[in-house]
Amino acid sequence: MVSSQRGLVAGDPLRRLSRRAPGAHRGLIGRERRLRFEALDIEGPILITPKKFGDERGFFSETHNAGEWERAGLHHKFVQDAHSLSRDVGTIRGMHFQRPPFAQDKLVRVSRGRILDVAVDLRRSSEHFGRHVAVELSAENWRQLFIPAGFAHGFATLEPDTEVLYKFTNFYSPAHDAGVLWNDPDIGIEWTVDAARAILSAKDVKWPRLRDLSEAFP
Repeated sequence: MVSSQRGLVAGDPLRRLSRRAPGAHRGLIGRERRLRFEALDIEGPILITPKKFGDERGFFSETHNAGEWERAGLHHKFVQDAHSLSRDVGTIRGMHFQRPPFAQDKLVRVSRGRILDVAVDLRRSSEHFGRHVAVELSAENWRQLFIPAGFAHGFATLEPDTEVLYKFTNFYSPAHDAGVLWNDPDIGIEWTVDAARAILSAKDVKWPRLRDLSEAFP
C-alpha cells in the first residue's frame, strides 16, 4: 500500500524521479538494477525496493548501494544507524524530526513484521506543506522509504514484534529533537490503528499540532 492525501502513486518511477534530479536516471537504463527507486506524490520522499536473489538456501539482497544512489541522483552520506523493536500491534512512534543544523535525512526499512510508515511535509515553501505520504513497509515486501530533511516521520506497527532499521545522515541531537502531534486533524493521517488502543510514549503525545509548530522548515 502506498498512499497520500490525494490517493495512490502513479506514473513511471524513473521518469518521475528524473523530474527531481534531471538526467540522473540515465545510468540506470539498460542495466540490471539492484535497487528500484520510485518518486511519490510529494516531492522528496522516495520509495526504494531492493532486489532479492533467492535459491533453495534463502536469499541475498543489497539493501543499500551508494553507487546506485549516486546514479539515481541521490547524494547522501549516512553516518548513524538505529534499530527499534515494537512488541505490540498499534505501537506508534512519531512524528519526529530534528531542527537545523542537525536536520536528518532518513532511510527506513523493516526486517521483521509490518508498519505503516508516514512522512509529513514541514517545508513552509512547499506546495505540499502539511500533506503526507503513507507507505506500508514489511519484511515481506522488502521496501524502504527515504525521508529527506524537512519532513516529520513516524510509523504504526501492524504486526507484533516488529523490528525497524534506520539510517541517518546526521547524528541524534537531543537539543534539536522536535515533533508534531501524531493525530493532528489538520494533517489527517489514517493510521489504520484504533486511536483508543494506540500505544505511544509520554513524549510523543505532547508534541504540538502543525498550526502551533514553530520549528517548521523554510
